Amino acid sequence: MKNICNRIFVTGDTHGDFDINKLNKQNFAVQEQLTKDDYLIIVGDFGACWYGGKDIEHTNVGYEIPPRHRSKIGKDDYLLDWYESKSYTTLFIDGNHENHKLLNSFPVESWHGGLVHRIRPSVIHLMRGQVYEIGGKTLFTMGGADSVDKEYRIEDCSWWKEELPSDEEYETALANLDKCNWKVDYVLTHCCGDNILSKFFWTHHPDKDKLTNFFMTLEDKLEYKMWFFGHHHKDYMPDNTHRALYNDVVEL
Repeated sequence: MKNICNRIFVTGDTHGDFDINKLNKQNFAVQEQLTKDDYLIIVGDFGACWYGGKDIEHTNVGYEIPPRHRSKIGKDDYLLDWYESKSYTTLFIDGNHENHKLLNSFPVESWHGGLVHRIRPSVIHLMRGQVYEIGGKTLFTMGGADSVDKEYRIEDCSWWKEELPSDEEYETALANLDKCNWKVDYVLTHCCGDNILSKFFWTHHPDKDKLTNFFMTLEDKLEYKMWFFGHHHKDYMPDNTHRALYNDVVEL
């Protein structure tokens, strides 16, 4: 029987194949009941588009495989095929630890009211500043974050400056929020606002930046039920409307 009402689950960072055990059948047992009309959303640091696939057709639109990645070509395919084999559809926003040049080389298409990169038939990147309607729920997505470890990484190989949104992406976010009258059911980001950082870290917190400040400025105007984010490798609710995810898988 066809699943009429979409089920939507959200979880935290997966980091390629490092933190995907939470999605195995033992830890995420409900997947046995799901179909491709149901969705799992990963709130950043997906990391499964990192090295490049065997058939890199998107090299024609500006992505060149870094020399340090060439020996790993095909590793992405193995992991993405694993996601594709799942009973559900995998959606993800980007975090900071992504190959942003590779992600941005995939063709853009419209999907459920917003723009996406379709990585596999049922593995889909939810782009920045978009509002989607899925199963009667509206979702605002804004990926990206600042890497605190970038001094130990190599630009365009293990760190990309596109990890933080461009001016155009901020403008897109504001324009799409205007279109929905600043009211959505759920907000999905990788990092959180300055106001939440202060609640999240009692004695210290990471450096604030343009994106964390932008999220704080949305709070005065944006109506939503719950704001989910990852990035900090914690499962924690700093208040009643914000939830950090890492290993937890929660249903909307």
